[in-house]
Amino acid sequence: MPAPSEAFVLDYVRTPRGKASRKGSLSSHSPLDLVVHLQNALVERNGLDVEAIDDVTLGCASQVDEQGSNIARTAALLAGWGDSVPGGTINRFCASGVDAVGQTAARIRADDLRLAVAGGVESVSRVPMFVDRGPLWADAEIIRTIGSVHMGIAADLNATMDGFTREQLDAYGLETQLKAAKARADGAFARSLVPVPPKGDGPGLDHDELVRPDTTLEGLAALPPAFAELGAGGQDAIALGALAASPGEGVPSIDHLHTVGTSPAMADASALLLLGNAEAAERAGLAPRARIIGSASTSVNPVVMLTAGQSAVEQVIARAGLTANDIDVFEFAEAFSALCMRFRRDLDAGPDRMNPNGGTMAMGHAFGATGAILVGSCVEELERRDGRYGVAAVSGAAGLGVAVLVERIAS
Repeated sequence: MPAPSEAFVLDYVRTPRGKASRKGSLSSHSPLDLVVHLQNALVERNGLDVEAIDDVTLGCASQVDEQGSNIARTAALLAGWGDSVPGGTINRFCASGVDAVGQTAARIRADDLRLAVAGGVESVSRVPMFVDRGPLWADAEIIRTIGSVHMGIAADLNATMDGFTREQLDAYGLETQLKAAKARADGAFARSLVPVPPKGDGPGLDHDELVRPDTTLEGLAALPPAFAELGAGGQDAIALGALAASPGEGVPSIDHLHTVGTSPAMADASALLLLGNAEAAERAGLAPRARIIGSASTSVNPVVMLTAGQSAVEQVIARAGLTANDIDVFEFAEAFSALCMRFRRDLDAGPDRMNPNGGTMAMGHAFGATGAILVGSCVEELERRDGRYGVAAVSGAAGLGVAVLVERIAS
């Protein structure tokens, strides 16, 4: 049998992350606007022949309203990529973007694709969280049956189970803000960041809008718990009841410790990666920047939920015959402080290796786009530090997790 093809990252672009609010700087731009803007940038930057693109795969968590009707195909048509470029949109909740990259890379390795675009998009300003009213969020019987709870309840549950303190959570919240502020000031994202021009009443945006460089420990300590009221309204009872049915996982109560300062801020953004095999890269005249070695998809108890990203990291590393010590950069979606601290503890991933430029708690979480942003950021950081291996991972609702393992191509 012929040897399988390799899947390479040829380029990566993203929009700035805008505040998810009607007053956010990207709120005048539709999700399609954001994707098409990046598609145009990919073509202009690389002189792409769009007829050579075999597929477009986008992650999107809320596929309704302006994000419905297969936004990947719609964007390809709107960008003028022609009738011959297909597109598909996938939903693995917050892990959708990283899954789009992993699935596309797998298809390239299988020789199903030669040149493709993978990424994600989410405009939470225009298509709010939970707006799809799916049974996981809106059907009381299903919620009780499977133990579906809000992500903040799951975060506080994990903090309780792991014994983390409020002070520890706040310290991590400060760390990620300071890292992100420095990275933004230093222009760490300049290569991939594609400014979005003004539209209508919207000002446009050329930087990540949510970073708070003036954050202090004192300010974080003054914030009230964000999810205590939700827990008292019945969510704690659902979580504790579901855990009671899982031997060895129960706790008597949930300590509500996370605040808005130690939770991911919601954002509007899009990100695209140009992926291809060696032949496609040569034809396009592009030098591969990184090799996508593989990906892993895992799941855990849906009420625990947010540990799945870590289990996906552990799985993809083990499959490649590597250990955590071999990884130079971890880009781990900051689904609340407690999960980041757990990851750092279990994988011995210090602040220099884990989210070295800050993460979603500081820069914002644009659900379907976040995972693609993390893969691209991982490649860029490996290039900056002359590293070899990196992993990007995201946890999603219902206990889902996806990780992608990359290897930098030395120039």
